[in-house]
Amino acid sequence: MGDDSRFESFVADRADALLRYGYVLSGNAHDAADLTQEALIRLHRAWPRVRRKQDPEAYTRTIMARLHIGVWRRRRREHLFGELPDGPGGVRHDLLPSEAEQGLWEALKGLSRKQRAVLVLRYYEDLADEEIARVLGISRGTVRSHASLGLGKLRSALSDHRREAEEGTS
Repeated sequence: MGDDSRFESFVADRADALLRYGYVLSGNAHDAADLTQEALIRLHRAWPRVRRKQDPEAYTRTIMARLHIGVWRRRRREHLFGELPDGPGGVRHDLLPSEAEQGLWEALKGLSRKQRAVLVLRYYEDLADEEIARVLGISRGTVRSHASLGLGKLRSALSDHRREAEEGTS
């Protein structure tokens, strides 16, 4: 089996998981698709080396996290838009969070890109602070600071969301 067919097989097997990971990082379906596509392009360029020396999926996820942070560094501000397109050619809705998870996703949108990336790498990827620091190119202290601030904002937002939901049902 040639390198190209192995790459194609990897993409076929892991593309949906990578797209979900991109959504968790970005909080936006279109940005997730862009992250995934750019990461796979970069993976393809490095495929022979990556396939022999390390785990292609871990390499791709690292690329995605760094791309996500790189966008944050360039823009310094995130502009998210509400609704996803429907119908053919749109985003695959089965890869997005369910209705029950929408409160958490709304809270995640309120975090900075770095805070969200740190929390995704810590809780979704189950990486240690040292690994997160290496992936994002920041210090361990900065990782801990972003995690603490991000969790604090999430707790506050989810508490507010829960209180609003209770008031709405009373």
